[in-house]
Amino acid sequence: MTLETFFRENSRVAVAFSGGVDSSYLLYAALRYGVVVRGYYVKTAFQPQFELDDALRLAHEIGADVSILRVDVLSDPIVLSNPSDRCYHCKKRIFGTIAKAAQADGFSVLLDGTNASDDAGDRPGMKALQELAVRSPLRECGLTKTRIRELSREAGLFTWNKPAYACLATRIPHGTAITRESLERTEKAEAFLASLGFSDFRIRQYGDAARIQLPASQLERAVELRSQITERLKELYTAVFLDLEPRG
Repeated sequence: MTLETFFRENSRVAVAFSGGVDSSYLLYAALRYGVVVRGYYVKTAFQPQFELDDALRLAHEIGADVSILRVDVLSDPIVLSNPSDRCYHCKKRIFGTIAKAAQADGFSVLLDGTNASDDAGDRPGMKALQELAVRSPLRECGLTKTRIRELSREAGLFTWNKPAYACLATRIPHGTAITRESLERTEKAEAFLASLGFSDFRIRQYGDAARIQLPASQLERAVELRSQITERLKELYTAVFLDLEPRG
């Protein structure tokens, strides 16, 4: 099946839209093939502000209608306890909210940006999508992450080379309770590294310490900026460590 065929068969759809590479291309493709579509962005404490900014920018550039929904994931005690299947409980709540809003807007088909490269066995959240009957046309049509980036570049989408980004909760080890303070601390710390020009990195929380994970090409620069990085991050953490094993 091709995306064109999929959208010919599904001419009125809602898209769970994060502003990332996959959902951005999916929203663009729906518009390209002339279907009635609306994107739904869910803002929670797990998403940094730049993700919402990117989503709104992309929507504006392609002329897509997007609704912003807000979900208080921190009101869920299971999510707060951060079990190994936290993603399942979080996705169930987020996509349940989108489905309800989409239904009220007259959309009965809900899509997400899961692609053919995603390992369903390694993503607890996939179970939630299946239970809610969410369709994943990129996956169904065999489009890999690499191909989606190529198509996005050809389409002129600024998201074509955007690094993959997992929510802020993934920085906190399973079994460690999630707090609003720990999420805000992570967002501030990662925003600082981004301001220095670093990309595709993570700052993991271990107790009150931070472990910085960077691509191999950026490790040397991190060492050069060691004093600057340490000074800022020690305002947020008791200790700062640089992981010498490259990310990715």
